[in-house]
Amino acid sequence: MDGRRDRQAVAAAYADARARLQDEARALDLSDARLAWVRLTLAGLATAVAIGALATARWSVGWAGVPAVAFAAVAVVHARSLAARTAARRRLACVEQGIARIEHRWQGQGTGGESHRSTEHPYAEDLDLFGRASLFELLCTARTDTGERTLARWLLAPASPEVVVERQAAVAELAARPQLREDLSVLGPDLPRAATTAAVAAWAGAPTSAPAWWSRVALVSLSAATLSGIAWWWRTGEPALWLGGALAAQAVVGWRLRPRILSAIRHVEETAHDLSLAATLIERLEREAFEGPGLRALRQRLEGGGIPASEAIDRLARLAELLASRRNQFFGPLALLLFWATHLAWAIDGWRARHGTHVAAWFDVIGEVEALAALATFAAERPAAVFPTLEPGPPRLVAHEMTHPLLNPDHAVGNDVALGGEHPHLLVVSGSNMSGKSTYLRAIGVNVVLAQAGAPVTARAMALTPMTPAGTMRVQDSLESGRSRFFAEISKLRQIVDLARLDGPGGTLFLIDELLAGTNSHDRQLGAAGVLRGLVGLGAIGLATTHDLALTALVDDASTRAANVHFEDRFEGGTLVFDYRLRPGVVGTSNALVLMRSVGLDV
Repeated sequence: MDGRRDRQAVAAAYADARARLQDEARALDLSDARLAWVRLTLAGLATAVAIGALATARWSVGWAGVPAVAFAAVAVVHARSLAARTAARRRLACVEQGIARIEHRWQGQGTGGESHRSTEHPYAEDLDLFGRASLFELLCTARTDTGERTLARWLLAPASPEVVVERQAAVAELAARPQLREDLSVLGPDLPRAATTAAVAAWAGAPTSAPAWWSRVALVSLSAATLSGIAWWWRTGEPALWLGGALAAQAVVGWRLRPRILSAIRHVEETAHDLSLAATLIERLEREAFEGPGLRALRQRLEGGGIPASEAIDRLARLAELLASRRNQFFGPLALLLFWATHLAWAIDGWRARHGTHVAAWFDVIGEVEALAALATFAAERPAAVFPTLEPGPPRLVAHEMTHPLLNPDHAVGNDVALGGEHPHLLVVSGSNMSGKSTYLRAIGVNVVLAQAGAPVTARAMALTPMTPAGTMRVQDSLESGRSRFFAEISKLRQIVDLARLDGPGGTLFLIDELLAGTNSHDRQLGAAGVLRGLVGLGAIGLATTHDLALTALVDDASTRAANVHFEDRFEGGTLVFDYRLRPGVVGTSNALVLMRSVGLDV
């Protein structure tokens, strides 16, 4: 079965899930409406019975308890129905996102990872890793900031071959577990942003000191004195002699403890929802029986601390909920007298002392699993994609029918690439405007990034040695820094050369678009040839696109180990037609004048 039919099967599965969840959501909407009317009716009945009993004195007010109890029972059922409806709608939203990716209308609907962008990175900007319609937006399904950072880190730094093989096995296993991946996307509270697990981990692992044993006894004794004085006053009608002193003492002690207590509880209150999400995700991972050693090792890392990680984090989440109860208008005064916040703050510090050093490791597991799940979702939705083979030895990259992962796979045209080893070390790519030269370079670069992150690649087959891509496809001038485009380009070229020197043989894949286009033809020809000879001489392999056909003469220099390839176009019915197929040799046509005339320029 070919890739298009495979994707149609994935789309059909998503469509079936959407229909099922839509039916479920509609049924739960109907149930919600019915239960709401039942609750309203029971509430009205209870009120009517109570009023009738008080007005006629013939009934006992206790009869109102019958519909009141029924109301409470229905309220419990209604709450469960509402929770089920929320879960169904969130799962439906998850399925809709999958359908948007399948139908290639996902752009602008996800997380672009803007915070991870860096103009100084060797390839992040050139390969559109971050931002709108970026690789990160296509891949990222993480719900925590740790998951987002982990995925970004994997895209920004090639992993070792051993790590890649381990990730490939984990991605393949998770790709076959759609229910787990869906659960990781919908379980827990719904947050408007990624859960800030990193901040929680930093707070939890910070040093803390336990209060002296007598301080707890003193606060309990002081609360008991105050409450007993209030109880005495309520029973006798006269204030107890010690009540005023007890209240004054509570005020002084509370004021002295206030700064420390506020500092202790601030972080846990701000991240209560993040904690709840983390506990839910970890609990789900603890229930999964993984088969591969990589995923089993990740789950084992959740067992540190003496109790399951989900239980430990859930305890902290419950402490946060108890803290929030002090703001209740009815319980608030009593909470103040009980030193409620102080005791809970000390309990939270005790939790940090027992479990705080494990929290960062627990959240790292969440981040790694979320990053693996993101790559697994990509693998499941691109069944024609394959896991590449990483090989030792001199620099080499061979792929068949490779396409750009960000293009619609139903329309993307695949091309081969063979670099290094017995193949050319440099490909000079010529061709007309819009014929596909830059897209070809980006397709190679993005697939190399995916390959070394542990993901499948959009090709029929791919084998490569470890390498770091570096490109000049997003070079721009800067008015603010006073840099011309030419200066920006040569600065990026210097970065690529330095990277090739640092990595040594087998280290760098250069992707250079329109080399030195910002200078005169004489300097461009000499400079471009010198740069490319130098890169190949340092052991790097790569491609360079050009409109200057003089550069294609590099193939005559045996030291460059170069070959010419090209894309071409043709006119059909007054319209330029591109087939985006890579061909050997130098391009024999040019469409620049035709394009200028097509927009009304008299040339």
